[in-house]
Amino acid sequence: MLAMLALIGFALYQTGESEAVEIGQTAPDFELTTLDGKTVRLSEVRGKGVLINFWASWCKPCRDEMPAIQRVYERHRDKGLEVLGVNIAETGVTVDGFVRHLDLTFPILLDQNREVTQLYGIGPIPSSIFVSPEGKVVRKVSGQMQEGQIESMVLEILPK
Repeated sequence: MLAMLALIGFALYQTGESEAVEIGQTAPDFELTTLDGKTVRLSEVRGKGVLINFWASWCKPCRDEMPAIQRVYERHRDKGLEVLGVNIAETGVTVDGFVRHLDLTFPILLDQNREVTQLYGIGPIPSSIFVSPEGKVVRKVSGQMQEGQIESMVLEILPK
């Protein structure tokens, strides 16, 4: 019984009092800081296809998915793809070690207060939001994706 209450509490902590974004709606703008202190706004990458990936270093499916996201990013960044990796509530030191270990080159944003996570209604992680160059939510995926899935969804959001 105690374990069940703990799981319910964790689920409530994960989702908070948030509303999930819907497919077809404009992706809510946000501003977060990178590991090196640079500010990034979603609206700054309008005109590109954007994959927003919500993750944490303790999440095994997140760790397993990241190399595939990196490979897809490397193949399509020159074609108008931007990947924004949104880390949820971890310290910069923890995140930096994770990023260096996996040699990630796309922007890693720190959502230390979980504001963007709640704005997007993110529950289980990893979770990914695919945004068109016009700023519309095209797809939402909860759970680990394989490289082929990421590739096909990215092809849908690349600028024409």
